[in-house]
Amino acid sequence: MVSRARKGVISDWWWTVDKLLLAALLGLMFMGLLLSLSASPPVAKRLGIDAFHFVERHAMFMLPAIGVLIGTSLLTMRQARRVAFIVLGASIVALLLIPFIGFSAKGATRWLAVGSFLIQPSEFMKPAFVVITAWLFSESVRQPDIPCNALAIGLFGLCAGLLVMQPDLGQTLLLSFVWGAMFFMAGMPWLWVALLGGTALTGLTVAYFSFSHFSGRIDRFLTGAGDTFQVDRGLAAINNGGWLGTGPGEGRIKNGLPDSHTDFIFSVTVEEFGIVLAMGLVLIFAFIVMRGLWHALREHDRFVQLAVSGLVLQFGFQAMINIGVNLRLLPAKGMTLPFISYGGSSLLAVAFGMGLVLALTRKRADSYSRGWAKPAGATAFAV
Repeated sequence: MVSRARKGVISDWWWTVDKLLLAALLGLMFMGLLLSLSASPPVAKRLGIDAFHFVERHAMFMLPAIGVLIGTSLLTMRQARRVAFIVLGASIVALLLIPFIGFSAKGATRWLAVGSFLIQPSEFMKPAFVVITAWLFSESVRQPDIPCNALAIGLFGLCAGLLVMQPDLGQTLLLSFVWGAMFFMAGMPWLWVALLGGTALTGLTVAYFSFSHFSGRIDRFLTGAGDTFQVDRGLAAINNGGWLGTGPGEGRIKNGLPDSHTDFIFSVTVEEFGIVLAMGLVLIFAFIVMRGLWHALREHDRFVQLAVSGLVLQFGFQAMINIGVNLRLLPAKGMTLPFISYGGSSLLAVAFGMGLVLALTRKRADSYSRGWAKPAGATAFAV
């Protein structure tokens, strides 16, 4: 037990961090490892590798992910901003290099090879982008002589453009939803909001007529024609599970799901553990999002409000898209279920993003400006 009387980084962290939020996040991570035991062995067997290959790699990535989650949550507000700035810069450089030295799979080039590992820079770019965008929006009032809103718009255009080049339209849409929500919460004029909405609709229309794989997914979702094998199998697995599931390891339909350990792990969850447990999983995701928004509502610092709101909305939107695809409520899109799906980059990047949420929502003394006023002697536009 950590005593309140003891002064130090760990003791201060323990008494200031949101323990309920931390417990929910760690619980999701361990549930992801458990569900990997159910979902990944059939995939490994089809590939002719050890049945627990993906389970072992998931566990291997989960340990550093816990370290990233806890380590990031130790940061002060200013340190969190600076770390996000470094991660965003490194991610943008990596995304610029991907067209030249990136690794391609399934018609997209999204990964960089680092030794025997594949890193997806866009996963790390997303949470860092949210924090820096929140900072720019909050500085637009504190520093009206600096075009912070224009910089935020330019940053969004740059990051969205790099994602479209891969192409990764699903992540582009996710980034756009979160940025649009933050744009609205920052109190931008309604004319700007309307222009943003019109631009988004125009972008979707252009993407539909420019990218055959994007239009194909939309058409298959709307008409049911074409190759819907994996979506159909995922929905069949959900129907087979019923309320209580078939039991751990007893699912049959999961054996024919190519991406049962990643995009369609929610379908495997329902098949083997039932709708009841799956609803519990959804409630944990909802609790994390609502807990983060509750913290944001109680904050007076504009940067913290926007950053925490953006990070938890990004977390929630990603989960909603993944589950929506499994339920055939949304067009098929390769997007992981946070902390649950297999994927080293996703696991580490989500841990980084939620670590930032824990860091920014810690109880802290009012040693910084809370609100819109610029602190006396503060350096203009300091990160």
